[in-house]
Amino acid sequence: MKQTPGAAITSIPASPAEERHTRMVKYAVAMGIRLVCIAACFVTPGWWLLIPALGAVILPSFAVLVANNVAPTTGPAVERPGQMLPYAPGGPGPSA
Repeated sequence: MKQTPGAAITSIPASPAEERHTRMVKYAVAMGIRLVCIAACFVTPGWWLLIPALGAVILPSFAVLVANNVAPTTGPAVERPGQMLPYAPGGPGPSA
């Protein structure tokens, strides 16, 4: 009987808790950068004020997009060890 190779432990995607933590860290870093942009708005003179102001306005929507982006699962699909077939009277099955 030929055996098909199973899924390796390295091909299993990250757990939902790990993935959620990674997305929360990315969101927190983006919001930290936004706070720096807001603070820079108070000390930046003239037209240069537009750069941190745009960062403070655009960064939240970008952070939400990054935080809601779920990583695709990679690797081969995990195969079941067996398969259940429906019973059909008179159909294919073990011969008696």
